Amino acid sequence: MKIDRILEACLSILVAGMALAVSAQSGGTIRGSVRLPDETPLHNATVRVVQLGRVAETNEEGAYEFTNIPPGTYNVVAAMPSLSGPAQSVSVQAGATATANLTLSISPVRQEVTVTASGREQLTMQAFQTVTSLDSLQLAENPAASLGEALDNQPGVAKRSFGPGSSRPVIRGFDGDRVLVLQDGVASGSLASQSGDHGEPINTSLLERLEVVKGPATLLYGSNAVGGVVNAITPEGTIHEHPHEGLRGSVTGMAGGNNGLGGGGATFDYGVGSWRVFASGGGQRTGNYETADGEVENSETRLSNFAGGFGRYAEGGFMSVAGGYDEGRYGIASEDADIDFRRAGIRFNGGVRNFGAFDAFRASVGYSDWSHQEIEDEAVGTTLNNKLFSYRGVFDQRRSGRYSGSFGASGAFRNFEAIGEEALSPPVDQNTFALFALEEINLNRVRLQFGGRLEHTGYRPENLTDRDFTGLSAGAGAHVSLWENGAFVANFTSSYRAPALEELYFNGPHPGNLAFEIGDENLERERSNGIDLSLRHQAARIRGTANFYYYDIDDFVYLAPTGNVVDDLNEAIYTQADARFVGTEALLDVGLHQNLWLNLGIDAVNAKLKESDSWLPRIPPLRGRVGFDIRYRGLSLRPEALMANARNDVFDTETPTPGYAVFNLRGSYTIARQHQIHLFSVDFFNIGDRVYRNHVSFIKDVAPEIGRGVNFTYTVKFF
Repeated sequence: MKIDRILEACLSILVAGMALAVSAQSGGTIRGSVRLPDETPLHNATVRVVQLGRVAETNEEGAYEFTNIPPGTYNVVAAMPSLSGPAQSVSVQAGATATANLTLSISPVRQEVTVTASGREQLTMQAFQTVTSLDSLQLAENPAASLGEALDNQPGVAKRSFGPGSSRPVIRGFDGDRVLVLQDGVASGSLASQSGDHGEPINTSLLERLEVVKGPATLLYGSNAVGGVVNAITPEGTIHEHPHEGLRGSVTGMAGGNNGLGGGGATFDYGVGSWRVFASGGGQRTGNYETADGEVENSETRLSNFAGGFGRYAEGGFMSVAGGYDEGRYGIASEDADIDFRRAGIRFNGGVRNFGAFDAFRASVGYSDWSHQEIEDEAVGTTLNNKLFSYRGVFDQRRSGRYSGSFGASGAFRNFEAIGEEALSPPVDQNTFALFALEEINLNRVRLQFGGRLEHTGYRPENLTDRDFTGLSAGAGAHVSLWENGAFVANFTSSYRAPALEELYFNGPHPGNLAFEIGDENLERERSNGIDLSLRHQAARIRGTANFYYYDIDDFVYLAPTGNVVDDLNEAIYTQADARFVGTEALLDVGLHQNLWLNLGIDAVNAKLKESDSWLPRIPPLRGRVGFDIRYRGLSLRPEALMANARNDVFDTETPTPGYAVFNLRGSYTIARQHQIHLFSVDFFNIGDRVYRNHVSFIKDVAPEIGRGVNFTYTVKFF
């Protein structure tokens, strides 16, 4: 109770501070150009004033301009897919013009961008939380059947799966309801968090960016982001960033061996005046995959997606409406069962700029209608329906001297229904509502951030006990510039989490989690107190990040086996105990020579129940990566070795997993032109045809990971 009072007081102070009006300042101008090394001007390059989050695009001559910039010193940086360049520092005086001319080239060290960490677009180096951001060309180099496959082996990210089609990211050992998956900042509406055999309907070949925020993101996104957030950003999701004239888009085609990968996709975005019309669509399929031990039966996948809409961007505001339809089918590996799913959704985004004491007000509303059928012997066994309506509104305060920030409200209404053999719960209505704030103080070399969130969650099940939860989350962080291009970041977060629907109300056989599950209507909220420490450096010839985290969680909810067997499944009950997670991750890219780079990475997480000193299930082992990037102009060859330690410290019902080493070779050739970027890539994976198993997989004991194979991809982006 004491900590809740402290958090409530902090939130009250934040809300009071946000209510203060700020005065406008007389501004200056930043202008310049963006070019290739041969002086060719770049059209549609994205230019950012980092400290302000302001974004502009270059015109046909490669020129850009920012007006009404408050006096001060700022970093200006430009980027395009596969191209990058150093930031330039400029000083702006009231009524004066500062010039920053920028050059972009093909580089292994790119300026990564995130909108997920703070709700505003910024460089990942400047974010308070640790973020991994992959652009469209990086995703094209690694064609994947599901979201978890695309992110596997990123530092701090593993994949949970029941086969390739159901793969979902695990962040720092957190899975299920503790990892929130968004699409364009709106909850995907799938049921992938509830079960190990459920997947996300996201085609990574159609994305503009894929961002992973590691660690608690509860302040902005709520209690089911206590482990982290994955945000899949589509081209239509960038309407609010900047306008453009004419046609731009991308076309991707892919094919591969081993599992018969085939597919492709296209995106188109046409701008005229302040209006934009956009569309995207594509599909991919795989057959059963092969290992050195033979074919893994029923591991095939199929996915197709379509989306389209329109929007308007003006100096005073913006709006967009986008709708989409996704459908697919994937096998549950080594079982005679498939999941056939479909999702229909619509999203509205809108906002106004430069009014009163605010830079902007941004609002989003989304509706998702998800349904999937679990099919055995071509007969439908269970149907799950999930309807989700969500909304969010954020006020961005106008920067006043050293102070900036944002505050807002969000909420959702959800209706869940299960029909058939695995109707694990009655129909349940769920509603959430939250108020949140995030404030920043810029002291030049030191930036401080404070935030708070008050959230209510209510469950209304049919013929079972209603439950209501209200809790506070709060956090504080410091971002300290230690040297040029280097920073130290520290965060403390106290995060509240309400129990998930399945933890409260499921009761019955659940093969997707290999258990006969029994929920507990009397579960209490979780409280996680944690620290995150990060040391970062990024320059032309070196990029490095080292992170350490520790989370102490009171009343952690987990599935505990009872020792009984029911319906050929291990009986398990949802119960609570104190737990702790501790881990580290590090990434280092070093330019040994102009044409030779060394790439190193490592991550580890250790998670236990404190009182019993027992290990939690499906925690990723210690993993490492050693690779080289051999470059000549647009050509890149990247041999690598991925290694994992044995996982012998396991949960009661788990089996140990041996360690392994897997060797891959990726190659790509990039052609950069004024209005197009072409990427040809080839990926030789598991060259040694090693039989290895993923400890986070639900079916690791019967289905090893994919064997030797090769994938080919071609992508063209035009602008």
